[in-house]
Amino acid sequence: MHAMQYEITLPADYDMGIIRNRVAARGHLLDGFPGLGLKAYLIRERAAGSPVNQYAPFYLWNAPEGMNAFLWSAGFQGLVDDFGRPEVQHWTGLAYEEGPSSGALPRAAVRSRRPVPADVRAADAVSAALEETRRTAAQPGVVATALAVDPRRWELTRFTLWERPEPGAAGETYEVLHLSSPEAGRLRRGRQW
Repeated sequence: MHAMQYEITLPADYDMGIIRNRVAARGHLLDGFPGLGLKAYLIRERAAGSPVNQYAPFYLWNAPEGMNAFLWSAGFQGLVDDFGRPEVQHWTGLAYEEGPSSGALPRAAVRSRRPVPADVRAADAVSAALEETRRTAAQPGVVATALAVDPRRWELTRFTLWERPEPGAAGETYEVLHLSSPEAGRLRRGRQW
């Protein structure tokens, strides 16, 4: 499993209705994309209390071939043409768990990030994060949660999809406009090694 996200930060006075309309018109185009476990079309809005206006979709890929096919596709190029080429963050997947609300459409997503301290064994930090991921997945309202690591920066990242619009969890909170999940059933549950 591979996790991926790019963030398009928009001007403070940007009409976020443009992004909402874009997702409404085009979101379904990835509903059958090969290799895609899921894509959550995420936004943050200043009008809703966010420090920024941002379009920041998050992906879980079953295989790198799907991710590569998307990044070199006409669809991604259309985004580049409209907003410029974003920095694409990607992480090695460590775990994926579904929650008690796995059948529901998510309304919010929370991203939490934390560094692996240099004085802590990486395996110990990952073990603790895996246990925390299991606990997160068991919380009421959780649709799914994924844990990933950037070994270049030694940073752990957890994305959790929630059924309720205000989950009250620590981290950066996004609104989910659409969920494409053509191969969610193929995302391997639990630890990824």
